[in-house]
Amino acid sequence: MREFLEDAEKHNAKDPVKAAQAGGRPVLPKRFYKSVTVESADDGFAVLLDGKRVKTPGKQQFSLSTEKQAHLLAAEWDAQKEHINPLHMPVTRIVNTAIDGVEEQSQAVFEDILRYAGSDLLYYRAETPESLVEAQTRHWDPVLDWAQGELGAVFETGEGIAFITQPKEAIAAFGATLKRHDTALELACLHTFTSLTGSALLSLAIAEGFLDAETAWSAAHVDEDWNIGRWGEDHEAAQRRAQRWLEMSAAETLLSAVKEDNGS
Repeated sequence: MREFLEDAEKHNAKDPVKAAQAGGRPVLPKRFYKSVTVESADDGFAVLLDGKRVKTPGKQQFSLSTEKQAHLLAAEWDAQKEHINPLHMPVTRIVNTAIDGVEEQSQAVFEDILRYAGSDLLYYRAETPESLVEAQTRHWDPVLDWAQGELGAVFETGEGIAFITQPKEAIAAFGATLKRHDTALELACLHTFTSLTGSALLSLAIAEGFLDAETAWSAAHVDEDWNIGRWGEDHEAAQRRAQRWLEMSAAETLLSAVKEDNGS
């Protein structure tokens, strides 16, 4: 299911000839519309560009259940300047994913998240140095304690990278809670969290309200931040991380809007 979440990379792909002519810059479509509006429709709320409904890459019409969700998308379309850059439209990309991909394959997406829970980032601990061990413990143990106390899921941890087989009961308990968030938009958001952090536990903790995205993001980058503190940060890596954080934050904002609609 990860291919569903790579829409921006596909739409931002370079034409080899034009990119070379443009000094290697990605070829982006020009903004072709002047106005962006949100209107009520029979199937929900639609985003319109110069009066015409926005469609997904799969040619399906956008339809959101609430006006708030539609305005999140409209704001991204309206913020585009001379060109349309999908990398600057993370909410739109997630909605595209939900409509074109997750809607018809929700069980496959659900199972992909569940597979992450079997080999989660939080299970695999460093042996040394002590400062890294302490950082992992500080960020990760509260999430595992939450999973045990709230989900009834007791997961095993260990030092090193040798695979740890998790109890079937723990995976089943995780899956039962994940089922609370099985709409297409929710699963698209959770899959985004999971792919960006490498942790289904952090993803579900956000969905359940135990963590916010920023706290989960810090937990997911304990090792990376420890290395940065010791060796410094690479500029290109920092740019990639900043872009990924935009996606993480957008997924949290959209999930919040969905849950507000669901009354949860």
